[in-house]
Amino acid sequence: MNPKTINLLTNRKPDTYKWDYGHALLIAGSHGRMGCAVLAARACMRTGAGLLTVHVPERAVDILQISTPEAMLDIDPSPTLFTALPDNLDRYDAIAVGPGIGTHASTALALQALLTALAEKPKPLILDADALNLAALYPGILPSLPQGTVVTPHAGEYQRLFGDADPADMAREHGIVIVKKSHRTQIFTPDGEVTTNTTGNAGMATAGSGDVLTGILLGLAAQGVDPAEAAKIGVWMHGKSGDIAMQKQSQSSIIASDLVENLKYIPFA
Repeated sequence: MNPKTINLLTNRKPDTYKWDYGHALLIAGSHGRMGCAVLAARACMRTGAGLLTVHVPERAVDILQISTPEAMLDIDPSPTLFTALPDNLDRYDAIAVGPGIGTHASTALALQALLTALAEKPKPLILDADALNLAALYPGILPSLPQGTVVTPHAGEYQRLFGDADPADMAREHGIVIVKKSHRTQIFTPDGEVTTNTTGNAGMATAGSGDVLTGILLGLAAQGVDPAEAAKIGVWMHGKSGDIAMQKQSQSSIIASDLVENLKYIPFA
C-alpha cells in the first residue's frame, strides 16, 4: 500500500476544510433500486470524501435525504431514471456511475453524453453495474471511455463486455483499469501491472457488496488518489471491511451495510 495514500486516509492536517478532501459525484439508482445509491453514497462518505453529490431521479429525493443526510442531491428531470447530466461537471473531482441506474435507452443516451463531456474535460471516472451493462449493449460506449477509467465487472459483466479476451490485453487496448471481481479480485492496469487482492471472504457474496466498492473507489479518487492506485487500495479496503465483519459475526449473516459500517475500523497505522 502506498504510504502517501495511508497518510491521506489517516493523517489530516488540522487547518483543512472539506473542500480539501474532494467533491465526489455519484450517479446511481432508479425507481425500485435506490438501495444501490444509498450503499455507494454511504461508502463514499466513510472513505473520506469531503463532499458528495448524488444525482438521483426525482422520486428518490426523500430516500437519499433520510438515509444519507451528509450527501447533497442533484435531481434528474425524470421521476424514475437517470436521463440527464448534472449541471456544471467542473465542480466535481471524480465521478462514479452505474449502481442501480438500469438499462433504459434514455439512460444510455445520458451515459454517452457524460462520456462526451469528459472527453473534453477529463476527470477520474468509475463505471460499475448497469453502466457496464449499458457498455455491453451499446458498442460505442466502451471505446469512448476516458483514459484511466476504472471498470469493476464481476465474471458475468466481464463476459458481456469482453468475451473471453484476456483482461490484461483489454486494459492495455482500452487504456482503462479493470477490477475483475472474484474470490481473489485482480486489478489490471494499462501499463501491464496485475495485482491480486488478498483480503475478503465468502460472506461478501451478498447483494450490494459491489455498490459499496464503487463508493469506496469514488471516495478515494475524489481525494486525489490516482485511479489505478485507488483501485488497488479500494479493493483491499473493501475486503478488509468484510474480514472485520467476519470477526464479529457469521459469514452468512454479513450484509452490504456491514461493509460500510466496518470501514471505520480499518487500521492503517
